[in-house]
Amino acid sequence: MLDGFARKGEIKKARDLFDKMPKKNVVSWAAMISGYVENGMFEEARSLFDLMPEKNVVAFTAMITGYCREGNVEKARSIFDGIQHKDLISWNAMIAGYVHNGNSEEALKLHIAMLELGMKPDHATLIAVLTACSCLALLQRGTQIHAVAIKTKLESNTSLSNALVTMYSKCGSIGESERVFQKFKNQDLISWNTMIAAYAQHGHYQKVLALFYDMEANGFTPNGISFLSLLSVCGHVGKVDESITWFNLMVSRYGVSPRAEHYACLVDILSRGGQLKKACDYIREMPFEAESTVWGALLGACQMYSSIELGELAAKKLLRLDSQNSGAYVMLSNMYAAAGMWKEVTRVRILMKEQGVKKQPGYSWTEIGDKVHVFLVGDASHPDIGKILAELGRIWLHMKFLDDEADVVY
Repeated sequence: MLDGFARKGEIKKARDLFDKMPKKNVVSWAAMISGYVENGMFEEARSLFDLMPEKNVVAFTAMITGYCREGNVEKARSIFDGIQHKDLISWNAMIAGYVHNGNSEEALKLHIAMLELGMKPDHATLIAVLTACSCLALLQRGTQIHAVAIKTKLESNTSLSNALVTMYSKCGSIGESERVFQKFKNQDLISWNTMIAAYAQHGHYQKVLALFYDMEANGFTPNGISFLSLLSVCGHVGKVDESITWFNLMVSRYGVSPRAEHYACLVDILSRGGQLKKACDYIREMPFEAESTVWGALLGACQMYSSIELGELAAKKLLRLDSQNSGAYVMLSNMYAAAGMWKEVTRVRILMKEQGVKKQPGYSWTEIGDKVHVFLVGDASHPDIGKILAELGRIWLHMKFLDDEADVVY
C-alpha cells in the first residue's frame, strides 16, 4: 500500500498510513523513504532516513539516488562506500548518478570496479555505461559494451538498443547506429526518435525525412522530440524556409505545442540565416519568456551580421537570465571590436571583471589505445603530445583518402 500510494503520487496518504502502522520493519521504512525520493521530496526522505533504526541496502540506494538528483555526488558516494553488502541496484544507482551529473569518467571507473568484484551487469548497468561512453565519445569502450550485451543476451532490450544507437552516433559511427536500429525488430517511438536524432546529428537531411515518413507509415505519431530533430537537421544544412514549414506543420497538422527548445532551434536557424527580424518576431510570439539559449542564439547572429542595436538587446536579456554567462560578454565585446567601438569593448571587459566572470577555457579529448587524453586549449605540456599528434596525423591522412560519400565529419 505504501508503495502503491507513492507510485500514484499520493505521498501524504502514504505517510499517514506509515505513521499508523503499529509495527514497522526495514521494508516499511525503505518503502517510505523511496517514495519520498521518487516524488522529489528529498528533505523529507533525508529526515526519515536519519530516524530509521536499522538501515538496509534499499534505503541506502534511495538516498544515493536522491543525493545524485540534487547534484551532491560526493555525499552519494560516501553513502555508497558505507554499504557493507552492495547489490546490483546500488551499483547501478551510483554509476547512473555519476553519468547524470556529467562525471562519466568516474562512472566508467566504478563500472570496472564492479566487474572486478564479480558483479554481473544487467541492462540498466549497460545503459548507464553506454551513456558515459557517448558523453566521452569512447567508441572502442562502447563497442566492448555492445559485445557484452550480445554475450549476455541483453541486446534485445529496447532501451539498451536505443542507447547503442545513440552511442555509435555520438562516437561518429552512424553506420553502426543504422545496423543496430535495423536489426532490432521491436522499435517503439523512442527507438524511431533516437535514430532520427542520430541522422540529424550527422546532417543527413534526406535520411531524417525518409525515416520520419517511415515512422508514420509504421503507425507511430511524431511528437515534440521528432520535430526537434527535424528542426535541428534543417539548421545543420541551412534549410531556413523548410524549418519554418516544419515548425508550422508541427502545430497545424500534428497538434504538437512548441516548447522552449523548438523556439530556440528555430530562432537559431533564422538568426544564422540572416533573418534577424523574423527571429525577433518568433521570440515575441512565444507564449512564455524566452530562455537564455534563445537570446544566446540571437546574440551570436548579431555578432556575425554586425547588428549592434539588436545585439545589445539580446546581450541584456541574456545577462539578466544568466549574469555569469561568459559567452555573452565575449560575443558582445567581439561585436563592438568588429565595429571599432573600443570604448564599449573596454566597458564590457571592466563589467566582466567587476562581476567576477572568467572566460571558460576550451577542452578537447581524443581516445588512442583505449586511453582518453584530455587537453586544455593551447596546452603543449602533455607527456605523450608527440605520439598523439603523430597518431592524429596518421588518422587525418587516412580520412583524406576516404570516399566523399563516407560518413566522416572533418
